[in-house]
Amino acid sequence: MLQVGQKAPSFSAPDQNGNLVTLDDFQSNWLVLYFYPKDDTPGCTTEAKDFTDFVEKFNALDAKILGVSPDSEKAHCKFINKHSLSIQLLSDPEHQVCEAYGVWQLKKFMGKEYMGVVRSTFLINPEGDVAFIWSNVKVKGHVEAVLSKLQELKK
Repeated sequence: MLQVGQKAPSFSAPDQNGNLVTLDDFQSNWLVLYFYPKDDTPGCTTEAKDFTDFVEKFNALDAKILGVSPDSEKAHCKFINKHSLSIQLLSDPEHQVCEAYGVWQLKKFMGKEYMGVVRSTFLINPEGDVAFIWSNVKVKGHVEAVLSKLQELKK
């Protein structure tokens, strides 16, 4: 698992429009990189809408928001359009970005074990270092906590 202070693993993945996005694209910004299990499910929808609601506050702090899930680019487009999201979503169907960040893990649900995304958020500073990590995220109040931590770290 990644630790605060480590270099963030570089990544390259297509966004909802098929544009290739890399960690290097955010060198002059803070980056909120959040991982979620599946588009258009209750918790994931709430989280994406919350990030959308706060996008201007993050922008004011020179922070960009990127969501990552195994969903396809097409699924991301539908999700964005259905919920009027204003955040960028990366498609990671082969779990390469998820694995690099240690969020592709064994999960249990109703007695069954399976591999999936553990909801997590990484705050990455403009130098490319991991500044803070939230693991096993509970959606309620999470975006506010990320914003608060960013404000604290920027002081």
